[in-house]
Amino acid sequence: MEIANLVRPNIRKLVPYSSARSEFKGKAEIFLDANENPFETGLNRYPDPLQWKLKAAISKLKGVPAEQIFLGNGSDEAIDLVVRIFCEPRQDHILILPPTYGMYQVSADIADVGIRSVSLTLDFQPDVEAILAATDAHSKILFICSPNNPTGNNTELEHIRSLCTQFQGIVVVDEAYIDFSKQASCTSLLAEFPNLIVMQTFSKAWGMAGIRLGMAFASTEIIQLFNKVKPPYNINQLTQQIALEALETSYDDYKQLLSTLLSERERLVQGLRELPFVEKVFPSDANFMLIKMDDPNRTYQYLVEEGIIVRNRNTVHLCAGSLRITVGRPEENDALLNALNKRP
Repeated sequence: MEIANLVRPNIRKLVPYSSARSEFKGKAEIFLDANENPFETGLNRYPDPLQWKLKAAISKLKGVPAEQIFLGNGSDEAIDLVVRIFCEPRQDHILILPPTYGMYQVSADIADVGIRSVSLTLDFQPDVEAILAATDAHSKILFICSPNNPTGNNTELEHIRSLCTQFQGIVVVDEAYIDFSKQASCTSLLAEFPNLIVMQTFSKAWGMAGIRLGMAFASTEIIQLFNKVKPPYNINQLTQQIALEALETSYDDYKQLLSTLLSERERLVQGLRELPFVEKVFPSDANFMLIKMDDPNRTYQYLVEEGIIVRNRNTVHLCAGSLRITVGRPEENDALLNALNKRP
């Protein structure tokens, strides 16, 4: 598969903006090239446009070369760029597998790109045959969320491998919740499949949703396309500093908090299963679980009145009768279970 043939013609011809910090590489004492304020404030200089120091730290952690890493303003920036790089407006389309993360459709809608939906199976796995049957020459991107939001389960690797092999476009596997899963990351498949993009984030297990930092791992060819199209300084200096400090000094804290969340997830699952109005707690590989119950709207409103906010997924495809509940701190989970045990 030739990746270049999937790229929009105008993107192939695009001459990217060349920033001052991308034109000069090396050491210097006086910088008079970028029209910055020369007086030191700690933030008066533009940040590294390609975030090489941070990428080196991520590369060490993830086992992916720095040249195969893109950093975005949340994973949402990477999702948006993928659509704009590969999909011609009013001509091409993406494929989504509902129920799934809503930003894939929103990004396509903003770009005036078509959307084809192929439902997950009843056990929330891709229907490979149905997906392939729904494709044509204008099927440019397939989005797979694994672990899936809002269902919480992993997509089986054999399905992902099959789709990477047979789908004649770009396969994006969104692994925002992979840290909570026992299944290996699809980054291990990058060398085998040049059409694969794997997305991860600092927002979930790392506890840094506030800095808005997403990661995309792909072939150097695809990463170069991301860098060609992205804004020149898309990751600000503060975000780079905070993420780098976390990777260098807080890895043990991350592992401890992750262990606590996984333990609390199992405790919540057991407690929810004991409630008489709960019909099913779906298996979860994420930091949340989908719960089917007899009256989700009533339960949702009751929890609101108790000062506890969960997500009502009752109207979402294949999720009728369900609420989505995030794993909280131990005391928050205690409050949730106590409230539910007293539900009128």
